[in-house]
Amino acid sequence: MRAMKPARAGYRYVRPQIRIPLMSSPLPKHLWILLTVYFAASLLHFAHNAEFIAFYPNMPEWLTREKVYLAWLGVSSIGVAALVVLRFGWYAVGALLLAAYGSMGLDGLGHYTLALCSEHTLTTNLTIWFEVASGVILAAAAVFWLRTRHV
Repeated sequence: MRAMKPARAGYRYVRPQIRIPLMSSPLPKHLWILLTVYFAASLLHFAHNAEFIAFYPNMPEWLTREKVYLAWLGVSSIGVAALVVLRFGWYAVGALLLAAYGSMGLDGLGHYTLALCSEHTLTTNLTIWFEVASGVILAAAAVFWLRTRHV
């Protein structure tokens, strides 16, 4: 370890800032929080779908537990693509991919085309609406961030 030099009269020592390139992010903190919340909501809803698929009313027979998890990986890959694109500095494309990722949460409303809200369990309805709400908020915040960046 290198010894620090004493500060000269009238000057104070300032520790240099070290930035690790892979750890720094162009995304503001609030977008990271919204992204994390939507990621968790999406995982929760898809996991509930997969594990309790037999109890979801009027679900197609061809839809299996494994296909539900594969669909979640497909949806999540859009969010991962947004983060990769943002790392390369393509803010407009990254923000639009984030908005698209959040908009995928609206797909949960498709459950109500198969059965009424009252035919689903309370947990099912809560996971659907948590995913929808967090996705819409993420999408709106991503578009707002894009507009304020003047890209």
